[in-house]
Amino acid sequence: MDANVNFNLPVSFIKEGGQVIAYTPALDISTVGNDETQAKERFTELVNMFFADIVETGSVGDVLSELGWQKLSGSWNPPAVAV
Repeated sequence: MDANVNFNLPVSFIKEGGQVIAYTPALDISTVGNDETQAKERFTELVNMFFADIVETGSVGDVLSELGWQKLSGSWNPPAVAV
């Protein structure tokens, strides 16, 4: 089953040495690239794999709840992240 989900996901890009780390506390995941463009591409792939996995295992509610997401009016909303 294909489904499109749209939400705003806060992502921090941190330059460390010659690489860029992409991290989101809303999912507690990160990846790295040689530059910001590559980090964004890899991060998008990682988020897609993350959601595909929790949908496939039927653990969407458990995983997102554990990460602080809330289900409001039938939609999952990521937690507010202090900057």
